[in-house]
This record gives sequence, structure tokens and C-alpha cells, in this order.
Amino acid sequence: MSSSKCIFLTGPPGIGKTTVILRTVDLLKKHGFSVGGMITREIRQGRSRVGFEIIDILTNRRGILAHIRFTSGPRVGKYRVNLRDLEEVGVCAIMEAIRKCDVVVIDEIGKMELFSDKFVKAVRTALNSGKIVLGTVHLRSSHPLAVEIREGRMEGVSVIYVTYQNRAILPEKILREVLSHVNRRDR
Repeated sequence: MSSSKCIFLTGPPGIGKTTVILRTVDLLKKHGFSVGGMITREIRQGRSRVGFEIIDILTNRRGILAHIRFTSGPRVGKYRVNLRDLEEVGVCAIMEAIRKCDVVVIDEIGKMELFSDKFVKAVRTALNSGKIVLGTVHLRSSHPLAVEIREGRMEGVSVIYVTYQNRAILPEKILREVLSHVNRRDR
């Protein structure tokens, strides 16, 4: 049996994957787990989404992952990706969580993030670290890492498809899965 436990959420954009992650993080902290890593959030101006920010869960350090006003960087739709902030905030947050925390959060393994080789390496390091990893993976990315995770080709990795019907119960379900894993591992 693998000593790692990695749980990834997938589903369509806007279904609530990041919300499930954040609620699960709160539950894990209440149960005494130290949690680090990165989350992404929309940047909105009025009703319009204009970009995405990256937030380091441990330090609350923030960076801009992508924005419609950027003129350089890889293009994803109407956005340009800011690899510098992705690596200086996101990748550093993942690596620090591997060193210091019980649980490593990676939200999201998506088209924008996968432009960075350093990000891909950090995700693989987390997956092989023996730590509990909680993340989200883009539903349609064809990047080999995203496909490997989504299709369950890695030992110790489980994938949950988020729907409107299950998203409210998922944080408790994931908490139970983590607690069960920790109890099995500690025997």
C-alpha cells in the first residue's frame, strides 16, 4: 500500500471545486492538521472576470496568475499567464508545504499552471512526497500530468467529480478519507 494519499477534484469551471477545497482545509485545520500550498481565485471587476490570483495558504502571500491586461506570457483564452508569480508564489508555496505541513494543497493543475515546468516538477514532488495532497485538476487539459491524475494512473491518487448535487457533502467526505488514511498509516 502506498504511504501517500492524494485526492483531486475535477469538474466543469464554476462548479465549486475551490470552495470544496477551502471548506476541507478549514475542517482539516480544526482536526489539527497543518495545511499549506496554493489556491487560485478569480479577480473580478464588477460582473466580469479579468484574471486569476494565486494565494499561498500558509503566508497569505499573493500573486497574479493571469490577467486580461497582461501583454506578455503564454495565452489562455483572453488571459496572459504570469509565470513569474506562478513560480515565486505558487511553486514556492507547494515546496514549503511539502517541507512543513501535513497536507499540501494544489489548486489548480490547469492549463495556465501547466505552462511552468517548475510547477509540473513541484506537483510531481508533492505527489511523491508521502504527504497528503489535496488538489483540483482541470477537466479537459490534455497535458500528460493532468491526464495521469484524472485517469487515476498514479498509485495513491483518487479523483472525485464535483457536481451541484455532491459539493456540499464533499468536505466531510474528504476529511473522513484523510482521517481513515492517517489511522491506517499510523498502525
